Amino acid sequence: MLKAIILIGGPEKGTRFRPLSLDTPKPLFPIAGKPVIQHHVEACVRIKDLKEILILGFYPASQMQQFVSNMQNLYDVNIRYLQEFTSLGTAGGMYHFRDQIRTGNPSAFFVLNGDVCADFPLQQLYDFHVSKGEKALVSIMGTEATRQQAVHYGCLVLGKEQEVTHYVEKPRTYVSTLINCGVYVCSMELFSRMGSVFHSKQMDYNSLNNGCNGKDLGHIQLEQEILTPLAGTGLMYALPITNWWSQIKTAGSAIYANRHYLALYKNTHPERLANVGMKTSEHSNGSLICNIYPDVHIHPTASVHPTATLGPNVSVGPGVVIGPGVRIRESIVLENAVIKDHTLVLHSIVGRSSQIGMWSRVEGTPSDPDPNKPFAKMDNPPLFNNDGRLNPSITILGYSVSVPSEMVLLNSIVLPHKELSRSFKNEIIL
Repeated sequence: MLKAIILIGGPEKGTRFRPLSLDTPKPLFPIAGKPVIQHHVEACVRIKDLKEILILGFYPASQMQQFVSNMQNLYDVNIRYLQEFTSLGTAGGMYHFRDQIRTGNPSAFFVLNGDVCADFPLQQLYDFHVSKGEKALVSIMGTEATRQQAVHYGCLVLGKEQEVTHYVEKPRTYVSTLINCGVYVCSMELFSRMGSVFHSKQMDYNSLNNGCNGKDLGHIQLEQEILTPLAGTGLMYALPITNWWSQIKTAGSAIYANRHYLALYKNTHPERLANVGMKTSEHSNGSLICNIYPDVHIHPTASVHPTATLGPNVSVGPGVVIGPGVRIRESIVLENAVIKDHTLVLHSIVGRSSQIGMWSRVEGTPSDPDPNKPFAKMDNPPLFNNDGRLNPSITILGYSVSVPSEMVLLNSIVLPHKELSRSFKNEIIL
């Protein structure tokens, strides 16, 4: 029997994802029509011996309840949300809920970070972990990055048998181009390692009596406090994979992830993609909703005018209304948004219940990885550059924003409940 743990953090994390995380917890933000962590759940339920999925974080249970009961109804597996009383770090929550994880005596458990998105090869990772026998405490999913970008991740150095000989989280200088993907298979014996870290902190606390830098005593970081000491002991292994993988840190990375998840649907869930073709041609297929360039996901409750043109890489949420002649590409339109006639939306995220008037143009700048560099990952640049100017990024409309007709909105971020009265370029509208 196996279990999976999805680590989702809490409301004070994911601040770079604002304003989108102001009204929806980041783990529940819809990418390719499904909440971010539903893609994790779908990858987990494909493992045949996996009987329970535990979601760990410190979001209020009320925010996660609906999602958990939806997942419970959709998939034949037990899913629960365990709320931490405060931020306990990437391993502290697992140690705190160790009895819940051990219940039923699983042989091993998966750990997935909630802010990664990937074509998760979980079965392959599990088979690799089993092949290493009793001695493997942790097996890490690794992937290649460029030399410049690798220092922003946990870097792995491997020995002859793929054992991890050296591990550094976000090193100051170059260590290796193999990075930690934030996806693990762990043996149950790992809890004794966490226990010894926890008890040594208790001892330090009792002897120094000066607290833990304002953090809870149970705060344990998996990467720095568990994995780094395990390197070189022969108890930790890594499986380098070539599957697509990315992090979701900023709103711009959501559009990049959207494209890849839509592409994966071709093999895993073709029914989630809209039929492709031109509505205007004589041979057009009667099943076409509108003019579609692949890949596009349209929620069944959305209303799209037949003369609109969507794609490539567009997700349209529930209750959305898209008017005649609208053109949308490389964008996510969230639930109950209204986009009126002949408006153009490029590289943008249109927030829930937002409204865009006729003949407007809403456009952003993509921040995709460099296509000329193999293994390049998403750059997550800060909002402002050194001159204090806004870095060009995708355009984001927060919740319930109103854009009047015939306006241009370029590389701008609009916070919730704003009614714009003019055009904006490279601005944050507070």
